[in-house]
Amino acid sequence: MNILNQMLTDIPMPKMVKVRQHFHAPQLEDVAGEVRKTLHETNVLNRINEGDTVAIAVGSRGVADLPVLVRETAAEIKKAGGIPFIVPAMGSHGGATGEGQKDVLEQLGVTESACGAPIHSSMDVKRIGELPNGLPVYIDKNAYEADKIVVINRIKPHTAFRGPVESGLMKMITIGLGKQKGAEAAHAYSFKYMAEHVPEMAKISLSEAPIIFGLATIENAYDRPAKIIAVPAEELENAEPDLLIEAKSLMPKIHFDQFDVLVVDELGKDISGDGMDPNITGNFATPYASGGPEVTRTVVLGLTEKTNGNANGIGLAHMTTKEVVNQISWEKGYANALTSTVIDVIKLPMVLETKKLAVQAAIKTCNAFDLSKVRLVRIKNTLEIGHIWISESMIEEAEKNTNLDILSAPEPLVL
Repeated sequence: MNILNQMLTDIPMPKMVKVRQHFHAPQLEDVAGEVRKTLHETNVLNRINEGDTVAIAVGSRGVADLPVLVRETAAEIKKAGGIPFIVPAMGSHGGATGEGQKDVLEQLGVTESACGAPIHSSMDVKRIGELPNGLPVYIDKNAYEADKIVVINRIKPHTAFRGPVESGLMKMITIGLGKQKGAEAAHAYSFKYMAEHVPEMAKISLSEAPIIFGLATIENAYDRPAKIIAVPAEELENAEPDLLIEAKSLMPKIHFDQFDVLVVDELGKDISGDGMDPNITGNFATPYASGGPEVTRTVVLGLTEKTNGNANGIGLAHMTTKEVVNQISWEKGYANALTSTVIDVIKLPMVLETKKLAVQAAIKTCNAFDLSKVRLVRIKNTLEIGHIWISESMIEEAEKNTNLDILSAPEPLVL
């Protein structure tokens, strides 16, 4: 037995109970129908002329029903006389290569066969302006050369800054469609100025590029579409702040304000830009955003398949395993970090031989007064927290919370 095993072998592992979390969660039943409905009600398709090439900008996040959103938008563009094609709008994701970004889309189910439009993926960009401070504004060259551009994205709180516009259509126009160069420019002065730079750069893109509308989605706490709305380009600046407020009101959370250890089964770029959403975990990479629970130690036990080795966000954990580290494609996370200038997210946490040792190390160092009564929460990932696991010591608190239902008797923590 090596020294680490000796130090951790007697650290008690808590018994756990399964808990259902309740949230206010409106949900659309017919996503395809809602896309068609909003495209026609807002008359945005009238902006397409017969024979127009139309670039559909699609990002790298695990947006609910993303292939459906793209498929229906492409189909309606065709009916309006346009010729749609898809462009990845994901900054430096996918290893900052054209082929890598196409692969990210295909991993998300956005393929030519599924969506009825070809993918034109390249990192080539067109410089279309600059801010008064000299920061350049770029846009995907394929999109810029199209007759029209449409942007599809989810509206949600950002993981690293706060402002009237955070993650959504304006950010996708600025950073997503700007590819690696655009993302690098937007991040150059750090997230401290992101709330200012994103809308200002987006306004330049809106004035210089043929963007005609954005298709915005808002998701409920269970990662399902709650609202889908087409927003004409000229209304984006005024409409998105209200959509963000609505999105924040539907955000899920862990219904405990403080606990000692958070165990996350998997992180990935398909889950969050930070691998695991800090709005859920409470672990933020910058001082320009805050929220979530107060957690002493966080453990990451795996990577999602769709993240393809991109472990961006692993640095926000305190413990992980050798198995996770062996799956990491360092250049992918490093490309994100070099672009965003945020490097804490790609640092290595303490690396343990097994999952059990990683959890025991977190328990040992969480500074709870009684380690046998550690307050521990386990989640699959930060997108799926409708059901979570809590340690025995939290049962009494859970029983008093009307947002929680205990679903099981205490059982050993199986890793």
